[in-house]
Amino acid sequence: MSEVLVVIDHAEGEVKKPTYELLTIARRLGEPSAVFFGSADKADAVAEKVKKYGAEKVYVIDDADVEGYLVAPKAEAMQQLAEKAGGEGGLAAILFPSSFEGKEVAARLAIKIESGLITDAVDVQEGPVTTQSVFAGSYTVTAKVTKGTPIITVKPNSAAPEETEGAAAVEAFTPTISDGAKTAQIIASQPRQSTGRPDLTEAAIVVSGGRGTGGNFEPIENFADSLGAAVGASRAAVDSGWMPHAFQVGQTGKTVSPQLYVANGISGAIQHRAGMQTSKTIVAVNKDDEAPIFELVDFGVVGDLHTVLPAATEEITKRKG
Repeated sequence: MSEVLVVIDHAEGEVKKPTYELLTIARRLGEPSAVFFGSADKADAVAEKVKKYGAEKVYVIDDADVEGYLVAPKAEAMQQLAEKAGGEGGLAAILFPSSFEGKEVAARLAIKIESGLITDAVDVQEGPVTTQSVFAGSYTVTAKVTKGTPIITVKPNSAAPEETEGAAAVEAFTPTISDGAKTAQIIASQPRQSTGRPDLTEAAIVVSGGRGTGGNFEPIENFADSLGAAVGASRAAVDSGWMPHAFQVGQTGKTVSPQLYVANGISGAIQHRAGMQTSKTIVAVNKDDEAPIFELVDFGVVGDLHTVLPAATEEITKRKG
């Protein structure tokens, strides 16, 4: 069975949920092998985590040569690993999380190994055949790479992680990084301030607010906290200065695909719909019963979010207690 490389999404060795989704998908295509860019002293702990989701191998690439630079060194490392791991039979696929970095590394890798690339897949089946939502969500298409090793980036929440024991044999891999790949260097960085909520693009539940909040996001945040959800915002709310751009959901913001998306005071313009309409279940709260968002939803509430959300929050908190 051919190998499938899965690039691990992690923060300081803490493996993120999209990695387990990718490993679950990888098992449909071949034999999963995880790729860890990070400190070698964290490799064993990471291997134990991905082992539970079927990783047969864990390639460890010490990040000493790639840390502090933009994506070029990682692309070179992945090229060399793909050539080594493929062997005579070649790789069945290479899977990346659909993050900004993941998509750029994947694109550079596709050029280097002369292979086809599919980004932002919301499903991957045997073949591999992918499903994507395109043209601002107007169409759903299936696609397949026809040249080289399929390179696919997959959106979070595209598969339910399924546990199964793998061997997770740790294998160190040392790439040779060219000087040319190190010409764009990161000179300063700082961690984003934690809100205690899940990351917007990875959350199973997202609660968003728009122009209808009037700038008061307290009902949105309280409702999100009662559900353990992430908080999002429409472009109108961000442009008004009510929320930072990092919270924007939409074509010029972040694309989310949670199990549940709750849109509050959001009209449903195509710009916003493009970023959230692959959500599994969509609920909207809006005073305007003719708002375009109601054409998209599974459940709609016609009412003032400042009345509806506090009542819903209170009821949820009561039932949890």
